[in-house]
Amino acid sequence: MSVSDFMTRNLIVAQPEMKIFDAVDLMKKNNIHRLPVVKGEQVIGLITEGTIQSAMPSKATSLSVYEVNYLLNKTTVADIMVKKVQTIQPEASLEDGIFKMRQNNIGVLPVIDANEILVGIITNNDIFDAFLKITGYNDGGTRIQLRIPEDHKGILADIAKLLADNDFSILTVVVNRKELETIIELQIESRETHQIEKKLKEAGYDVFEATFISKKV
Repeated sequence: MSVSDFMTRNLIVAQPEMKIFDAVDLMKKNNIHRLPVVKGEQVIGLITEGTIQSAMPSKATSLSVYEVNYLLNKTTVADIMVKKVQTIQPEASLEDGIFKMRQNNIGVLPVIDANEILVGIITNNDIFDAFLKITGYNDGGTRIQLRIPEDHKGILADIAKLLADNDFSILTVVVNRKELETIIELQIESRETHQIEKKLKEAGYDVFEATFISKKV
């Protein structure tokens, strides 16, 4: 899975000469919390709700409302934007994107191609959507969790064959390796939860959870 699989391509951007109030209106209108700042097609900065808030005069200021509004009307995006912007390329793995966001304690990465042209943006919300897709949360069906006490070579192939032999299709597989055991979570395209659980238990698998998940619209 790459960043390009989950990034937002329809971009809302700001220009450096844009006034702060206009940037705020743009974010409110589109229900977003940050804007890449571009010159031509290249990213030169980033403006967020946080940077805008930091630029606002303190409530303790001695300036009048007229003076505050005058200053803000003169302030442009270029005056307050973050100039050192972390970016990522579209072919980078999704895991690399997540790691970079965590390492830099940020919630957004503009995505640029080899020519440094802005082609997308990936945010923490895109990461959440990716997780839901990977785990099959929206697909519905039967979710089965198996407890494997030790590492068995070929275990996934054996499980897949057992399910295929009984005409069940696997939608997703998640493997969670713990210190003393491995948890295998399967999303299966079927409403026959009890039948799936029965077949797996008869084959000797430790099924500790079997749940039918309704398909999300």
